Amino acid sequence: MYYWCVLLFLFQNSTPEHIVEYHDIKNKTQEIEYITKYIKSNSTDIQAYVISLEMKQAEYKVLPWQKLNTFNKGKTKLEQLIIKDPKNANLIYVRLVIQEQLPKMLNYNSDIEHDKQFLSELLKIKDNSDYLDTYILNYTTL
Repeated sequence: MYYWCVLLFLFQNSTPEHIVEYHDIKNKTQEIEYITKYIKSNSTDIQAYVISLEMKQAEYKVLPWQKLNTFNKGKTKLEQLIIKDPKNANLIYVRLVIQEQLPKMLNYNSDIEHDKQFLSELLKIKDNSDYLDTYILNYTTL
């Protein structure tokens, strides 16, 4: 019985594969592979990470308006998901990471304080998103 309890505990607290894969990405090829693998997923959590990588593709565009267009399409998609699910930890985490890393001239930083507050509160409670805690602490300014 003890072993079943341990296995159940480990299973419940394990990090979803899509999040581990996302944080292991090192180059453009891996970004494209990730997008291709998960683009058709109906999971809002997974879509958060796909959209962030779609936005990142802007850095590979040559012309400034192509860069801005690619970025803005992703930004719109991410914000629409957040409107539908404003308490989704993955969406808020991804948005915060993006906003903290972007140049201020892109003017996508208005939710940083809100997102930091939301995630700070999330870190204080034990819930089904605890697998994100380490990533939040390592990839944001919290």
